[in-house]
Amino acid sequence: MALIALAADKGAPGVTTAAIALGAVWPRPVLVAECDQGGGDLVYRLPAEGGGMLNPARGLLSLAATARRGLRPDQIGEHTQRLVGGMDVLAGLTNAEQAQGLTWLWGPLGRCFASLHPIDVLADCGRLGAGSPLNDLLREADMIVLFTRPSLEQVAHLRERVSALASVESRTRPPIGIVVIADPRDYRGAIAEVDRIVAQAQLPAAVLGGFAYDPKGAEMLRGQWGGRLDRSLLVRSARELAGSLLGRLTVPGSPVGGPHPSVTAAPLVPPPTTPRSRHSGPASSPAAERPSRSGPLAPPTPQPRHAESLAPPATPRTGHSGGAAPLTPPVTPRVERGR
Repeated sequence: MALIALAADKGAPGVTTAAIALGAVWPRPVLVAECDQGGGDLVYRLPAEGGGMLNPARGLLSLAATARRGLRPDQIGEHTQRLVGGMDVLAGLTNAEQAQGLTWLWGPLGRCFASLHPIDVLADCGRLGAGSPLNDLLREADMIVLFTRPSLEQVAHLRERVSALASVESRTRPPIGIVVIADPRDYRGAIAEVDRIVAQAQLPAAVLGGFAYDPKGAEMLRGQWGGRLDRSLLVRSARELAGSLLGRLTVPGSPVGGPHPSVTAAPLVPPPTTPRSRHSGPASSPAAERPSRSGPLAPPTPQPRHAESLAPPATPRTGHSGGAAPLTPPVTPRVERGR
């Protein structure tokens, strides 16, 4: 199926958190793979199925040890692990020194990721650098998604990284998308500003949207903070981004950034002129239930939706009519007390 490479140029703007959140709401079978050369930390972040710790010896390093004489797509499933909630992950390296002996791995690994069926792969590539061996994996991707914060220095580094990626020789150069990690207080403004800079610089990339900077949501994703994960700004922005990405992957030849009529993601921020309405029933979720998996990574029974199963259940939400809740919480009217 599809291979989507998630990366950043500098500043560690939360690529791993974005990869986990996207995997949790992805509406098709998905594998989150840690391909960061600096070393991964999924084994320390998230609990394995059953509540224990992920095995740090099982993942990319164990896969590389069995792939010296060739790597096949069906080998990948033997080295993946499952998180609480049913999401499959390929744990990364434990330190940067291990990556020095695996420069040969990234090209074959990218081809195997792209050949997995019917599973999409979200590859967390971490921070990219000049002459990175991960370029061999990026050449096999269906799309490269670069994350940035809307600061001057990060956008400047992003501009240079996009130009470098576009100059890499490739038979089929993957399209490049940009996602802005934005503060909810200026969500639309931050995205619009980065979009303006990208357009003025005439970069061969398109701004796909935003991803909410939500520390509390990130803690819920780690299982360290109570509450309902599905309500968090982090997951709602991830759901919108997943719909945008999937829409471009399901239409061959569709331009990055172009609309797709069959995938509709509820907006994070409703138009200011749209009146709010109330209803008494439970809120409906805009994300479809995950389909039953099949293939080498398939569980024996269908799994519940990841985003809801990573956090304890809560009472149904009321107060918003359909779609995702607004990015800015509603203001409760003040009532003057009588004297």
